[in-house]
Amino acid sequence: MAALTIGLTGGIASGKSHVASAFIALGVPLLEADDVAREVVAPPSPALAEIAETFGAAMLNADGTLNRRALREVVFADPLALKKLEAITHPAIRKRVADWRAAQTAPYCIYSAAILIEAGMTALVDRVLLVDAPEDVQLRRLTARDAASVELAKQMIAAQASRERRLNAAHDVIDNRDERVAVEAQVARLHRMYRRLAESI
Repeated sequence: MAALTIGLTGGIASGKSHVASAFIALGVPLLEADDVAREVVAPPSPALAEIAETFGAAMLNADGTLNRRALREVVFADPLALKKLEAITHPAIRKRVADWRAAQTAPYCIYSAAILIEAGMTALVDRVLLVDAPEDVQLRRLTARDAASVELAKQMIAAQASRERRLNAAHDVIDNRDERVAVEAQVARLHRMYRRLAESI
């Protein structure tokens, strides 16, 4: 098991994927939360069966896989439905992450999750690393990258934890407000620090 687990997070369009790639290039094992979320509802998983039982057979496609669009429409329109879904999937996600951590042999590993803080998953990691960018930078990137309207981009940002909440939860921060500030140099510095911390545990 890795001595240290880092939780990598960041708001939408903050550059989290870029940072994840930089750590992977240094040979750091990294588990992506989106991949875990897909795995735990793949047929014939118990979580998938429970989703169909709780929300109805319409949540399944003809081939037995999860109808993500139908489920999204249900849970994002109803906060109570979202809580029910999280009660089904989060225990399975936690177990998958714990099993992955136990299998790691590197000094440290990374669990990358956009909603690490919102989902209450910080207990799965030893330190939280935030990729930070101000809201105006997120807006600019979203409207340029996804051709999203300013209004939609604002809604997407508002749906996540506030920048202040993320900063308060973070042990370490990568400043990605400006493409001229080299992310790779910040990652290299943190890589050295995390290896030292892992050795001291």
